[in-house]
Amino acid sequence: MIDPSSLVDQYCHGILRTELGLGTFEAQLARTEGPPAPGTTLFDTQTGFAVRRWCPPLLGLEPHCPPALYLARRRELGFLEAGRRLLRGSGITTYLVDTGLPGDLTPPDEMAGAGGGEAREIVRLELLAEQVADTSGTVESFLANLAESVHAAAAHAVAFTSVAGLRHGLALAPEPPGPGEVRGAAGRWLGDRRVGGELTDPVLLRHLLWIAVASGLPVQLHAGLGEPGARTDRTDPVLLTDFVRATAGLGAHLVLLHGYPYHRHAAHLAGVFPHVYADAGAALVRTGARAAGVLAEILELAPFGKILFSSGAGGLPELHVVGAQLFRGALARVLGDWVAEGAWSPDDAQRVAGMIAAGNARRVYGL
Repeated sequence: MIDPSSLVDQYCHGILRTELGLGTFEAQLARTEGPPAPGTTLFDTQTGFAVRRWCPPLLGLEPHCPPALYLARRRELGFLEAGRRLLRGSGITTYLVDTGLPGDLTPPDEMAGAGGGEAREIVRLELLAEQVADTSGTVESFLANLAESVHAAAAHAVAFTSVAGLRHGLALAPEPPGPGEVRGAAGRWLGDRRVGGELTDPVLLRHLLWIAVASGLPVQLHAGLGEPGARTDRTDPVLLTDFVRATAGLGAHLVLLHGYPYHRHAAHLAGVFPHVYADAGAALVRTGARAAGVLAEILELAPFGKILFSSGAGGLPELHVVGAQLFRGALARVLGDWVAEGAWSPDDAQRVAGMIAAGNARRVYGL
């Protein structure tokens, strides 16, 4: 049986610290721009079915139990105990937590306590810039404070993450913007912006990326399906090719997150460029029972030392469980079939499973 002993979740978020009703739970189950269509439920999705398969036993229920029964049991235990049981039942031993999502979510230290493991912070670049803008009165102070804030974050964070692809698109000019270009863009953004306004300016997004690359920390780039409303045609990782080429040799790892439905493109870039890595996370959560087929497609192109597990989960601890279980099941099925066919030895299959599950992430992030 091919089953890695531990999992390093190289990209996730904290969980909600509140009790959830059916409507609130469904809103977290799938990232949509509104409630489910009348007469339907978001439990009738691949993710919903996976939650009903893997999570009830961790709370003392039978697999596939009705959603109402599951949520009643969840409320009976309380969100703290339910979250603890779910996270500890996931098999994840290390959480790398993007702290950039809004809402009352557990920070890394609380994730570590609830999950009975370790946790480190991933700093979201765009949120960092927005926080600096809220407290900077001039263009000069904003740019100086931004550089200082990125430097300070690099001292404690394990990685930076960027949603430039979701905000603007990945077809950004590959070279760093010049000082005059950056000052002009900062002046326009600050002049038009209200407190809390999102950063979408392509010049400042590029500027942020290059500052992060210069820090030497890994930089995660969101690609493929992501936040609701994002133009998927602008988030194909192939659009990053020129940027990837321009950053080669600078010492920073680039990790292509999510990727789906362009997961083969992300795997291709990981195969071509030594400093590029491909995530095998959210693609599996979205595809549920079809996860093994998607993982096999990633393994077709990316070197095995360049693929990293993540759950991509946030809000619901159930999504951490689903991410871990779908990954384990897909990995066991794909590699197990290759062993059964004689294409791989059992020892090689177990070794590669351990690399993708945890070993690659420990190396890339210096854990």
